[in-house]
Formats: sequence, C-alpha cells, structure tokens
Amino acid sequence: MSVKKKDPRTTEEAIDAVLRPQKWEEYVGQERIKKNLKVIIEAAKKRKENPDHLLFYGAPGLGKTTLAYLVAKELKTNIRITAGPLIERPGDLAALLTNLSDGDILFIDEIHRLTKTCEELIYPAMEDFKLHLVTGKGAMAQTLELKLPKFTLIGATTRIALLSSPLRSRFGATFQLNFYTQEEIKKIIRRSANILGVEVTEQAIDLISERSRFTPRIANRLLKRLRDFAQIEGNGVIDKNIAQTGFEAMGIDNLGLEESDRKILRTIIQKFNGGPVGIQALAATLGEEIDTILEIYEPYLLQLGLLKRTHRGRIATDLAYSHLGFTSKSKQISF
Repeated sequence: MSVKKKDPRTTEEAIDAVLRPQKWEEYVGQERIKKNLKVIIEAAKKRKENPDHLLFYGAPGLGKTTLAYLVAKELKTNIRITAGPLIERPGDLAALLTNLSDGDILFIDEIHRLTKTCEELIYPAMEDFKLHLVTGKGAMAQTLELKLPKFTLIGATTRIALLSSPLRSRFGATFQLNFYTQEEIKKIIRRSANILGVEVTEQAIDLISERSRFTPRIANRLLKRLRDFAQIEGNGVIDKNIAQTGFEAMGIDNLGLEESDRKILRTIIQKFNGGPVGIQALAATLGEEIDTILEIYEPYLLQLGLLKRTHRGRIATDLAYSHLGFTSKSKQISF
C-alpha cells in the first residue's frame, strides 16, 4: 500500500495559518493602525456601508495580510486573496471583480506590480463599482459596462513609491506598518510557542527576538527552525544552548544578519571602498535582482544603521565596518 506524502509547503502554510492572529487582541503591535481601523470599521457598520478602500505598506512580514484578514473577520464578510503579478490581463481582473458579492473584500498583495492596463481598469471599479471592458478591435470595438457588487479593496505593497498617484489617491486610508519593538516580538514568540506546543526558555526568547529583524514572520520562522534543533539535538526544549547551536548552523549572527546580508555589506566595503555605489552596479556585482535588494535586504540594514542611502548611492557605515571586522574609513591612516 502506497502512503501519500504530505507536501511540505502545505504543512508550512497550515502552520503559518494557525499562527496568524484570529482577533484584534491577538495581534501584537501596530497600535495606532489597529485603533484607526476599528474606528473605520465601526463607523461603516453604523452607516451600513462598506469601509473605504484601504492601503497597507511596509517591509515584508510585518502583518499586512493578517490585518486584511482581521478586517474581514470584523466585518463578518468574505475575503478574496490575490497578488498583483497574478493579474496579468484585463480578463483576470474582470473574473475577480465579477465573482465578488456585496460587502466582500478583495485583497491584492504587491499591488504595485499591477500592469498599467489593469490599473486603469480598476479606477472606475473602485470609484463607481463599474467595469469598462472593450470588446472587439478597430471599427468593431465596443465598450461594455458591467455593474459590480459594492466591495472594499485592500491593497498591500512593499514599494509605495511605485504606486501611481491616481491609484494611491483612490484609497480612503493609507497606513504604514513599522518594524516591531523587541518586547513586541517577545510577546509574539511566546504566543507562537504556546500554539506550537514547544517549551522555550526566556534566555532563548531573548536570543530569537534579537535576531528576528523586528519582523513577526521571521520570528516565527526562527522559532519553527529551532524547534527542529530542539527535537533532534536536545530534549525538545528550546534553551539558550539550542538557540545558539541553531543560529550558528543557520549562519545567523547576533544582529540577525544572514550570509546574504553580510555579502552585501562586504561587497560595498571591499569592492566599492565603502561606497557610494549605485543600486544597479551593486545588484550586478552581487548577481541579485534590484527588487530583492530593495525589498528584502535593504530595509533592515537601513534600520540597523549598517547602510546609508544617499543620492549618489549606498554607503556602508562605520557600524558595518565594525560588525564585519574591518577598519572603518574614518579610522584608516594613510601614509
């Protein structure tokens, strides 16, 4: 008899879904945003209207998708999840919009990656709940107007500067999600550990929070990986020694930097004399996509003060030199 193997991606997604907060009280941090969203939702309920379209922006893993789920739960309505790169043609967008019901929420992640055609098509949908489709070509072309259900669009982006002004202006409220404090990350780790049924010492929680890059998604990822080390190399408890062993194996240092982060800083220091270096030259030297550097690596390096962004390019700071064991430019003596 053959045994069907579980898809590890499905397992990971299921765990992430369990760890996702199910109510406002479980969502740690972003207090100002939560307060504003509660007001928007309650006011909409009293008026028996849909809430305004909402836009969330910030670094990956800060909870934009979770906020969208919580808004839907609070409104007791359905939510449809998609992403900008998945909406390639007007027909893709039309299929999404026409399958919504009154009061539904459409969540578009990476909304800055919508094509220009789809972006222009979504304007009347957001304003008048109408969809204008062009059928046929040339002299036979006709514009078909479809009436849409009244929905709320929630957009999320890591690159708000790439959103056109007309699209940004159509959102009734825009919120920036900030990095979390270490104490907030500790609360998230304790909650996740309780859900996963794993014991974690306070010393280990301190180490995980220090290396979590101020980001809940990364804190949960590290907790899950250390759980593996605790089960294989320990007695199932994540303590200080297990945490240190796990971080060393994963190549994560005391600031939460991984080898890819250190490679960026070393490249700027060693190959570009500390900078400034343009993002295109840096990406080409590293063999990385520009968007990957801008969205994944750079925000945290800037937050720590290891990297400085100027109009001339990126510069490695004295702190970066010190962390990697180099003598900073300001301390180098020329003979």
